[in-house]
Amino acid sequence: MVMTSPPTATADHPVLRVPPASPAAAAAYFGASLAFHADVSDVASALAADGDPGFVVLDSRSTASWDQGHIPGAVHLPTALIPEQAAALLDPAVPVVTYCWGPGCNGAARAALALAQRGFHVKEMLGGFEYWVREGFAYETWEGGERRAADPLTAPVDAADCGC
Repeated sequence: MVMTSPPTATADHPVLRVPPASPAAAAAYFGASLAFHADVSDVASALAADGDPGFVVLDSRSTASWDQGHIPGAVHLPTALIPEQAAALLDPAVPVVTYCWGPGCNGAARAALALAQRGFHVKEMLGGFEYWVREGFAYETWEGGERRAADPLTAPVDAADCGC
């Protein structure tokens, strides 16, 4: 592999106006990001596989939101109730993957923080319930199970996975 010098910053190029981080700093940042976040497709794949996925999925939204739709098998625990109910509903030895509405909502991050402050190992599911549905995964409502066709802007139409 040929090593090249890092790009230099230039005021007339907005992408590189601030130069990229060093490879070591980038590896640390992206490694940390993966320690804190889970992808919707990866969560769905782990839940669909035979056996215990090794984590529990937690929906941190309100009861009205939960009734509107939630991931099958998820634990429902609104963020405000975590301090008083997490210890009774969750095993601290089992990692928790939190989700809320979607990328425009930080409810899953707030829930993850509340759980981490109580000693739970936790990740946030990027994309939340919105991307779960948009990627075509089954979900449950108060009326029963549902599934929508995958949005081709979020999931491959004719492949099992995106390859990323």
